[in-house]
Amino acid sequence: SEQFEASSNFDSPAFRERFITTTKEGFAQVSLIIEGIHCAACVWLNEKALHKMAGVVEAHINYTNNKARITWDAGTVKLSSIIDMIRAIGYNAFPYDATLQEERANKERKDYYLRMAVATFATMNMMWVAIAQYAGYFTGITQEIKTILNVAEWFLATPVLFYSGWVFYRGAYYGLKNKAVTMDLLVVTGSSLAYVYSIYITVLEKGEAYFDSVSMIITFVLFGKFLEVLSRKNAADTLDIIGKHVPREVSIVEGETIKEVNVNEVKVGDMIRIRTGEKAAIDGEVVSGEGSFDESSLTGESDPVFKRTGSSIISGTTSIDALLTYRATKDFAHSTLSNLVNLLENAMSHKPRIEQLANRLSQHFSSTILFLAIATFWGWYFWPHTFDRALMVGISVIIIACPCALALATPVATLVGLALGAKRGILFKSAAQIETMAQATMVVLDKTGTITQGRPEVVYATIHHRFGHSLLYALVSSSKHPISRGIAEYLERTENISETFALEEVREIPARGVVARSGGVMIAGGNALLMQEMGVEVGLRSDKSLFYYAVGNELTATFELRDLPKAGAAGSIQNLKNAGLRVVMLTGDHQAAAERVALEVGIDEVHAHLDPQEKAEFIAQAHNEGNVVIMAGDGVNDLLALANADIGIAMGSGSDIAIEVSDVVLLNDSLTSLAEAHAISRRTYRLIKQNLGISLVYNSITIPLAMSGYVIPLIAAISMSFSSLLVVGNSMRVRWLYK
Repeated sequence: SEQFEASSNFDSPAFRERFITTTKEGFAQVSLIIEGIHCAACVWLNEKALHKMAGVVEAHINYTNNKARITWDAGTVKLSSIIDMIRAIGYNAFPYDATLQEERANKERKDYYLRMAVATFATMNMMWVAIAQYAGYFTGITQEIKTILNVAEWFLATPVLFYSGWVFYRGAYYGLKNKAVTMDLLVVTGSSLAYVYSIYITVLEKGEAYFDSVSMIITFVLFGKFLEVLSRKNAADTLDIIGKHVPREVSIVEGETIKEVNVNEVKVGDMIRIRTGEKAAIDGEVVSGEGSFDESSLTGESDPVFKRTGSSIISGTTSIDALLTYRATKDFAHSTLSNLVNLLENAMSHKPRIEQLANRLSQHFSSTILFLAIATFWGWYFWPHTFDRALMVGISVIIIACPCALALATPVATLVGLALGAKRGILFKSAAQIETMAQATMVVLDKTGTITQGRPEVVYATIHHRFGHSLLYALVSSSKHPISRGIAEYLERTENISETFALEEVREIPARGVVARSGGVMIAGGNALLMQEMGVEVGLRSDKSLFYYAVGNELTATFELRDLPKAGAAGSIQNLKNAGLRVVMLTGDHQAAAERVALEVGIDEVHAHLDPQEKAEFIAQAHNEGNVVIMAGDGVNDLLALANADIGIAMGSGSDIAIEVSDVVLLNDSLTSLAEAHAISRRTYRLIKQNLGISLVYNSITIPLAMSGYVIPLIAAISMSFSSLLVVGNSMRVRWLYK
């Protein structure tokens, strides 16, 4: 943090290179941690001040982890000016860096620990004084002894109020400075009034002092805020941990030497060496070596994935036993892991509509409570009652009606939902999409690559004459055509390929197949047209799903291939149906193929022979009928449909542009993840509504009780803290409610 004390450092080239990105519109964007935020009004105050600055395009602050995503026009305003403004209203800002977050979190916890230690020590000692006072109240006590005990409590309550409670005074001051009535003002007003009144009683030696209540109010509210900070941090840790352990250096191979370089210095085409136990920081393609990788942190796939020459390496995955060299296909800024972290940060910074409503309510809540407290005081004072009784009732109203529970209702549950999705390979680009997906009525699915695996697999093989499988394997391995790769994978699974052949005159014939020579004999593999040109008789059946293998002029084997549904597709689609969703398949494939897949996975409504425009028109028509539509696809032909749907879902293996325009990305390409995403959304949204209900019911019950004089300030402080913790605890149920 020390290196960023001077705001001018935020404009340095080194800072820009490391922390600032550029949006598609050409604006600068940065993630910051705002220190000093401890209530929803703090968030509202910072966002309001940021939006008033010329040049600031967008500013979102997440209450759960104090992370701000700020977008601005660098030609109009400097980042240093934005930082100076944040500091001017009483807060501080530092660049967000997951590797430094634990250090800052520890610093915040230590500060809370010290303040709570002072408050706890003073309050516990004050209890002994209070016991003497209560004993004297029932057995008789002189005013002189009573005054001595009050002075002792005064001495103990002062550091609690002005040191332990300083965070509330600071928040109240900056709130008033910026014309905002905050939760801090309520706490400060209630405790300060009780403190001043108790001094008045002590000096004039009449009535009852309430120093013990002052100390307990600050102590309980402080403990409640600390537990809330811990709960919010635990919810955010799952997201932060994704970027926290990113390698900062990689091993670059240059000729015979290997050197360590910073990940930001890696260029496309560089050769990277990765060893057992290391994490890949850059995406690439294996050029030598082999071994297994753990991809569970990104895709949720628990089984190790074997990598060999030509295999893709995904940043963020870990080498289990691999020692290999791979060629970088992306730089670090555009790597899968960097994109993942950016997606999560964006998701955390965009608020759902229901959260925006809750924030608007909490903005006016404190002012309303302050008005009710004043009205309650005058009502009790003129009833008539004694001044001290009216004051204590008014203080209870101020303290018990804290807007924290209302402000926490949505962001904590949303963040837990985002974290749960990220653990399962489901990336919501915006927290607002959780709310939209929960309200969906229709799911539209592309066929190829979404419902099916997107690659042909052998489903049946007919052997006409005995042949050497190794020779066929050598032939199909020389081609990158999906059908050839399907045959190669089939042979790898079913045959023991122990030797390889060096083929001669290998030629790939477009739209036909591949031919070569081995030992002077012509071998060929491909479709019926290739066989016909080579004079090989293949019989009557000659559809596109058949692959023929011939040695010389003799047909040796026939393989039937088909793009099969993904594992678990039928069960996932049934789960979507059980959730009340209408499931539809849209595809550009022919009707027969579409209906065959639909029958296998249990889809009743199929629309085939559709071009991209017709897919988009179908979704537009569904909107006109009042549906909230989820669209899942993976290719360029799905772009219009994805963009027109309420929720566009891209498969992780899909095209980059499809992932760009989508709202949700399924890293493991599974329909199971789609069903899980919908289930997580519904449960999260249900908990959000429960949280709002809890906070509203709490206030509707406790405020009238306090105004009626049934709640003392001490109980009000305990009750206020309990309401916030109840909302946080209810939000954590997302983790075990989802099964």
